[in-house]
Amino acid sequence: MPDLKDASSPKLIKQLGGYHPINQIKDSIMNLISSFGFEIINGPEIETEEFNFDMLNIKKSHPARQMHDTFYVNKKSSVLRTHTSPVQIRGMLEKKPPFAFISGGKVYRKDDDATHLPMFHQVEGMYVDENVNFANLKDIIFNIIRTIFGETTQIRFRPSYFPFTEPSAEVDILSEDGKWLEILGCGVVNPIVLENCKINSDKYSGYAFGLGIERIAMLKFGVNDIRDFYKSNLDFLEQFKWKYHIDILRSALIQI
Repeated sequence: MPDLKDASSPKLIKQLGGYHPINQIKDSIMNLISSFGFEIINGPEIETEEFNFDMLNIKKSHPARQMHDTFYVNKKSSVLRTHTSPVQIRGMLEKKPPFAFISGGKVYRKDDDATHLPMFHQVEGMYVDENVNFANLKDIIFNIIRTIFGETTQIRFRPSYFPFTEPSAEVDILSEDGKWLEILGCGVVNPIVLENCKINSDKYSGYAFGLGIERIAMLKFGVNDIRDFYKSNLDFLEQFKWKYHIDILRSALIQI
């Protein structure tokens, strides 16, 4: 007797999951920078004010410490970290120079519009040794940006201000339509921050830089609204399956 099958049974279609575009870029950039000799370190997302602000030379009067900018938790005894810099503070307290750290993950600020979210991702790097200067910083910034956006990418540094670096700069790239777009912030580590971590600032110096992952994803993929990455729209997300992760790793391997 023939083996009869139920024709009414639905056909099961196996669909492989994909790598979210934000994770693609975050992990690929961290892999790229770690290939330059930076150690990947991690830290908590719920931080003390001491590590999130005080140790980074962010004074109590700074606007970033106000409740309209920062999420306070545990009856204001802690905060949802506003950047990944506290991870570097913890690293500096645990190790002696020379060292090179990179950290990445979620950070939180009270923003919500087409280009900002209350939760987003950062990757930050720090290098501390003897005789580290701004020229060393520019060298690694050029390497990172041109690996991500291409060797012909035009880059400019603009003077800026961050409490934890001095001098400080914001870095822009020239888009295809001729507009300069901010891509990251960076600077030479403020000696006050080194001294807060019991590092002799007369002997050691360093640089630090931070990249917003969603900003890079928007530029790389041509996305105009940052919120599209988190709407769980499969038609939107499936176009990014693995693509960028593979492309940037291939580019990084060529440079190495």
